[in-house]
Amino acid sequence: MSRAELSVLMVCTGNICRSPTAEAVLRQQLKALGLQDRVQVDSAGIEGWHAGEAPDPRSQLHARSRGYELAAQRARPLTTQDFERFDLLLAMDECHLRAMRQRCPPALQHKLGLLLEHARQTGLRDVPDPYYGGPEGFEQVLDLVEAACEPLAQHLKDRLPRC
Repeated sequence: MSRAELSVLMVCTGNICRSPTAEAVLRQQLKALGLQDRVQVDSAGIEGWHAGEAPDPRSQLHARSRGYELAAQRARPLTTQDFERFDLLLAMDECHLRAMRQRCPPALQHKLGLLLEHARQTGLRDVPDPYYGGPEGFEQVLDLVEAACEPLAQHLKDRLPRC
């Protein structure tokens, strides 16, 4: 596969709940727009605690119930190279964004943002961590991520050169 024209990295704490969900949802939104070969999507965690692990089974279950498949994904930590490699790095919450700003070279800070900046209608800035809660937390993550990824996919489409 040739290098995509744009690339997006979703970032959360351990890369097993929120960011893999966001990766899968954005991939599906891009596929619906016929952009799956033009925009690369990946995810990572601020921490490497779960490196190599599949997403949390609860995240997989709730995502699958809405038609998203997370099983093939594997957690990985955010790397210094990610700041150069990706065009857009989107944090799931303010804490992640602060950590990313501390690690990111000054010249690349413009690439950083919050996922929910693309879902202004929610009135929220953070995608809450569902890890220690019940099923409703995983459903809320999906609701928020879907609300953000649809306009994000359109934004990415608008950034791409016309064929």
